Amino acid sequence: MAFVSFLIPCFVISTDIAFSCQNTDDFVSASSPGDIVIGGLFAVHSEMLHPEEYPIKPVIQNCAGFEVQFFLQTLAMIHAIETINNSTLLSGVSLGYEIYDTCAEVTKAMASALRFLAKYNSSEDVVEFKCNYSNYIPRIKAVTGASYSEVSMAVSRLLALQLIPQVSPSSSAEILSDKIRFPSFFRTIPSDFHQTRAMTHLISESGWNWIGVIATDDDNGRFALESFGIQAMANNVCIAFKEMLPAYLSDYTFHTKVDHAVEKIVKETRVNVIVVFMRQFHVFKLFNKAIERNVNKIWIASDNWSSSVRISTIPNIKQLGTIVGFGFKSGDISTFQDFLRNLHEKPTTNNKFLHEYIMLLSVCAHLEYHDFQTCISNQSQDDLLQNVENKHQIWRDDFLTANIEPGFIHSTILAVYAIAHAIKRQCKDRNCKDPNAFTPWELLEELKEVTVTDDDKEIKFDSNGDMSTSYDVLLWKEIDGHMEITTMAEYDPKKGDFIFEDEDKKQEFLDLKKVQSTCSQHCRPGQMKKITESPHTCCYECVYCPENHYSNQTDMDYCYRCSNKTFWAPVNSTTCYRKAIHFLAWTDWFAIFLLLLSALGIVLVLSIGVVFTKNFNTPVVKASGGLTVCYIILFSHSLIFLSTVFFIDEPTEFKCKTRQALFGISFALCISCILIKSLKILLAFSFDPKLQNFLKSMYKPIPTVVICTGIQVVICTFWLIFRTPFVKQNFSIPRAIILECNEGSIVAFGIMLGYIAALAFICFIFAFKGRKLPENYNEAKFITFGMLIYFIAWIVFIPVYATTFGIYLPAVEIIVVLISNYGILCCTFLPKCYIIIYKQETNTKSAFLKMIYNYSSKSASSVAVSQISLDSKSSSSRATVSDSCKSQKNSVNGNCHFQVQEQRLIRGKVLPKSTARTVARKRLSSI
Repeated sequence: MAFVSFLIPCFVISTDIAFSCQNTDDFVSASSPGDIVIGGLFAVHSEMLHPEEYPIKPVIQNCAGFEVQFFLQTLAMIHAIETINNSTLLSGVSLGYEIYDTCAEVTKAMASALRFLAKYNSSEDVVEFKCNYSNYIPRIKAVTGASYSEVSMAVSRLLALQLIPQVSPSSSAEILSDKIRFPSFFRTIPSDFHQTRAMTHLISESGWNWIGVIATDDDNGRFALESFGIQAMANNVCIAFKEMLPAYLSDYTFHTKVDHAVEKIVKETRVNVIVVFMRQFHVFKLFNKAIERNVNKIWIASDNWSSSVRISTIPNIKQLGTIVGFGFKSGDISTFQDFLRNLHEKPTTNNKFLHEYIMLLSVCAHLEYHDFQTCISNQSQDDLLQNVENKHQIWRDDFLTANIEPGFIHSTILAVYAIAHAIKRQCKDRNCKDPNAFTPWELLEELKEVTVTDDDKEIKFDSNGDMSTSYDVLLWKEIDGHMEITTMAEYDPKKGDFIFEDEDKKQEFLDLKKVQSTCSQHCRPGQMKKITESPHTCCYECVYCPENHYSNQTDMDYCYRCSNKTFWAPVNSTTCYRKAIHFLAWTDWFAIFLLLLSALGIVLVLSIGVVFTKNFNTPVVKASGGLTVCYIILFSHSLIFLSTVFFIDEPTEFKCKTRQALFGISFALCISCILIKSLKILLAFSFDPKLQNFLKSMYKPIPTVVICTGIQVVICTFWLIFRTPFVKQNFSIPRAIILECNEGSIVAFGIMLGYIAALAFICFIFAFKGRKLPENYNEAKFITFGMLIYFIAWIVFIPVYATTFGIYLPAVEIIVVLISNYGILCCTFLPKCYIIIYKQETNTKSAFLKMIYNYSSKSASSVAVSQISLDSKSSSSRATVSDSCKSQKNSVNGNCHFQVQEQRLIRGKVLPKSTARTVARKRLSSI
C-alpha cells in the first residue's frame, strides 16, 4: 500500500498515455474492415487533458484515466460483430467496425462523429455539404454508443443530418426519447423516466420521504434530477437538498464541491437516504471522502454505477451503509466470458485499447486487486514506457471477468444485434457487399421495425426508440469479507411492480424500512398532517382527527369526514362507527314507570266504572249525569291513558299520526262532557231568571258534545291531511340518532292544544260560578280545581317541551298528559266515589233533599238580608217590590228573584218550610 500511495498521487499524464493523434487514422482506437462498417463511441478514458500552453489551439487533446468497464464494452461490441460474422445471420456479408474513444467529452465525440459523416472511400475524410443527403454514402452505416447521455445528445444531433442510426447501450436520459429532436437515436435500455419512477417507488414503499440528491452537473445529471423531482413530487417524497458536482474531474472546483456535498450530508441528520446520479469516477471520489467522514446512509445508485466493481472494491466501503441500485437487465453473456479468456491471444495491432491495457497490466501486475485497479486508472507515463515482451506472463484472466457489469455488456451486444437484424432485412433483395447498396436513412426505417430475440423473448424498439427491458434491483452485501453485488428483485417498468424470486429476497427488500428518513415522524392512523412553516410538504406536525373525522392510513394529508349523518367518529379515530338508534324504548325504566302510571289510570277508570255501575240508582250517580255521561267521560279518560302508549318505542308513521289525534279528540270529548255538567249544575242552582233562561237555551247536551268534539276532529283531520306528522331522525346528539315524531306543523299542534285549552277555560268559568254549591255536593269546586291542574300542567309543558331534546322528549308530553288526565279524573270522580263508598248515609234521596233544602234556605235568607239593606234607599221601591213578589210567588216556585239594576228586590222575609221543600225537590229533579 505504501508503494501504491507513492505511485498514485495526482500524476500529470503525457500525451503518450492514450497515444497521440498524429493523423486521422491514429484517431481510430479499434477497427476492423468489413463490407458494412459500424461505428462505436465509448468513454474508455474518463477525462480529456487540457493544454497548458497559451494561446489555446484547436488541437484534439489526449485522454487519461483508463476505465476498465467501458473497455469491456468495446470488447463486447467486437465480440458481437465477430460472432455475427461467424454465423449465418448475414450470409456472405461481413461487418466491420471503427471504435473511437470519447474520453467522456462532447468535443472528442464530435470529432469522431465528423469522421463518421465523411464520405465513404474518401482519402481525405471530407464531409460534403449537401442540401439532400438521400444518396450520400458515409463511412459507416450505423453507430453504437455513446456511453453518456450528454455525449449522445450532441452526437445524435450531428448524425441526424444524414439520419445515421445511433443505438446506445447506456445513454438513458429521458429527453433522448424525443423523436423530433433526436430522430435517429435508439437505445437498448429503458429511459430514465422508468428508472426515476422505480427509485421513487422504492423510496415510497420503504416509507422514506426526506432524501438528498447528488448529481453530475451535465445534461444527463440535470435531466435525471428533473425527472426524479417530478416523480418524487407525485409520490409525496421531498428532496431535502440537491448537490451538483462538476462534470469533469479537471474542473478546479471539483474537490471543493465534493467536500461541500459531504458536509451537507453530515449536517442533514434526518436525511438517511441519498440518491446519486453520477458517473463512476465521480462516485469514486465522493465515496472516498464520505468514508473519511464516517458517513453511514442508504445510497440509491443510478444505472451508471449501480454494478460498478471498481466502486464496490473501495476499502471500507461497508462503512458507508447500504447501497441499493438499479441496473439494466442482463442476459446470457457466457460466450463473452469465453471471449475474454482468449483475449490475450488477440492481436493488438488494430486495437489501441487492448494494447494500452496490456501495458497497464505490465506495470500494475504486482499489486493486489483493489490497488491493481487503482493503478490502472492512475498510471504514470514512466511506468507505461516500460517494455513488456512477454504479455502472457502478466495476463490476469480473473480481472476483466470480475469487472464485468452484466447489464451494460448485455445491452451493448443487444445493440449490435439490433443493427445486424436491420441490415439483414435491408439486404434481402440487395447485394450488400457493395457499400453503395443502401444508405443509412434506409437502414433507419428497418431498425424501427426490427425484432430481436433475447432469452427466448422477442423485444423491439417502441415509438420512442427505446427498448422497455426491465431493471435489476441490486443490493450490495458483504459476503466473506468482500462486497458482492447481488440481485434483490426485478422491476417491471410496464407494470410498475417489484418481482421477487423468493421470500428471502423479499425480506431483504422489507428490511430497508427499518431505516427512517423522514422530515417528520409518521402520522399514525387517527392523525393527519398539519403543514408547518417549512416550504416542504414532508415537514409537518401530526394532529388528531377532529370529531366525526377519521384517517385509516399513515401520513394522511387530511382526515376523511364520516360519510353521512348516520356515522360518527371520536377524536383520533381510525374509522367511522354507525350511530346508535335511540328512542324511548319499552325497556327503558322511565318508560316502564310511565306505562305503569297509564295502566294504573286505566285500572282506576275501570274501578270507577264498576263503582258507578253498581250504584247507578243512587243520587250521586244520577247527579253526575247518569251512567251514559259517566261512561263517555270514563271512556275518554281511558283513551287518553291509552294514547300514551303511542309515545313509547320506535316511532312509526302510524304512531306519529295516531298519538296526537287520539289524545286531542279524547281530551276534547272529556272536556265537552264536563262542560255540559258544569252548565247543568249552574242551571240547577241559578236564582237569576235571565241567566237561567240563557243557560237553558245553551244546555243541549248531545249537540254540544258533538259540536265541541267535532271541531277537534276537523282540526285533526286537516292537520293529518295537509301537514301530517312524520318520523324524523334527530342528529343533535353526536354519537346517536334519535328517532322522534315531527309534528308536521307546530301551528296545527298549537291549534289543537289551544282548542282544548279554550274548552277547559269555558268549563273553568262555568264551574267557578258554581263553586258555592252545597258542601256535600260541591262538584263545581272540584271541576274548577281539575281545570286549574290542567292549565298549570300545560303552561309548564310549553317551555319544557321547547327546551327538551333527546329520547325523553315524548316522556315530557306523556307526563303532562298523565298529570292533566289524572287531575281531571280524580277531581271529577273520586269525591263521588268517596261519598258512594264511605258516606253512604249521604247518598240517599232524603239526604240530598235536606242538603238542597238547607242550601236553598240559606240562599233565600241571604237574599232577604240584601233586601233589608236596600230598604233604606227607597220606600217606593219597596212597595213595588212587595207587589211584585206577591204577584210572582206562585209563578216562580215560591222564589222571589231580583235584579239590582231594575230595582226588583225580593221581600225581606223567611220563606215558609213548605216552599223550601218544593224548591229542594225542583233542584234535585233538575240535577
